[in-house]
Amino acid sequence: MTEVPVLRLYVLRATYLLIVIGLGLVIWPLIIQHSSTASHMGSVVRSLLGAVSLLALLGLRYPLQMLPLLLFELVWKSIWVVAFGLPLWSGHRLDAGTAETLRDCLLGLVIFPIVIPWGHVWRRYFRQPGDRWKRASAS
Repeated sequence: MTEVPVLRLYVLRATYLLIVIGLGLVIWPLIIQHSSTASHMGSVVRSLLGAVSLLALLGLRYPLQMLPLLLFELVWKSIWVVAFGLPLWSGHRLDAGTAETLRDCLLGLVIFPIVIPWGHVWRRYFRQPGDRWKRASAS
């Protein structure tokens, strides 16, 4: 199996660190000092993003094993931009908060495809045989 270059591992670690710092500054204060009037979905989103930030900490140590986290980030941002952000933008209905989310998601859609080692993703998640579905038969 082809190894991922050490430089790429450091770039991945820097990306995980960016996630940890960014979400740590923005989301964790909202989790720690939450309001009892927070909307249901607002609290769900904060919890989910808090979990992403904690899992990104693992990416600092295990950058390749935590690639599904970066793929998750890429996929959800893509869905949000296509299904929500671009239609609002094209209809001139962006408020300040939505415009900021669109900008942040578009930034992710630039960064993640660059830093993800697609050759490794292809070999690991598409070419490699999957785990078996049944218990191994006794020989």
